Amino acid sequence: MFSTIGKIIKWIGEHFLGMLFLLIVVLVLMPTSSTELKPANLQEIQLSGPILNADAILKEIETAQKDTKIKGVLLNINSPGGSVPPSIEIAYAIRALKEHKPVVVYASGIMASGSYYSAIYANRIIANPGSIVGSIGVIMESANIEELMKTIGIETQIVKQGTYKEAGTPTRKWTAEERAELETLTKDTYDLFVKDVAEARGLQISDSKSYADAHIFSAKRAKEVGLIDDVGVKGQAKAEVEKLAKVTDPVWKEKDKLESFMEQFAAKSMLQLQNYFYGLKAAF
Repeated sequence: MFSTIGKIIKWIGEHFLGMLFLLIVVLVLMPTSSTELKPANLQEIQLSGPILNADAILKEIETAQKDTKIKGVLLNINSPGGSVPPSIEIAYAIRALKEHKPVVVYASGIMASGSYYSAIYANRIIANPGSIVGSIGVIMESANIEELMKTIGIETQIVKQGTYKEAGTPTRKWTAEERAELETLTKDTYDLFVKDVAEARGLQISDSKSYADAHIFSAKRAKEVGLIDDVGVKGQAKAEVEKLAKVTDPVWKEKDKLESFMEQFAAKSMLQLQNYFYGLKAAF
């Protein structure tokens, strides 16, 4: 008997790390509470980090829309904005989702530029008292590395057709015509941004200097100019979803822990990539 016990102890010692890994996997994947035994009727979707690609969140929105058990959605935003097309994709997807079930946006940190665009069609927008809201504007930028290239002895060789084919190049100073072309592009995008915000929030385009024009607002001031509906914390935002969804026994859908971890890791990685390289493009 003692020999058998000794062999078991020896085996555990030799395989301790493997058993520890399996234990961690089990803890990560196992349900966290008994509420998961009930079908979820409410869902939280997170929009975090710079908006460079909308595929993942669009898939979440589409799934929530098709899931008849989900009666309401909370869109939790903490993003500085990002590229124009994916921001618009998210905004229009939220507008479509709202036709099927109520959507409440909660600004948990930063809800600026493209991420504010993403929020405008929700039934209600609630912002944390310490959040930053607004920055309704468009920017396009590029470095001018002409002097650096001369210093290290690099010259460009270009064959092009079209006056504005080099508009936005970093290899030299932009011509007056190129700058005017890019300014027209950013103005068109800005006008679309303001138009959609005004229509979604019931504001006047003629008053856009007060709520747009790239102003950065505290939550309190954002409410005063009409960009949000209420100032509050997440609990209030969730309660608003429950109220609009008319659910008597709210059960919030919980993400798989491993999936949640990977999403947060991906968001942080995208933020780092944006800091190193963003390229020339119109951005919110």
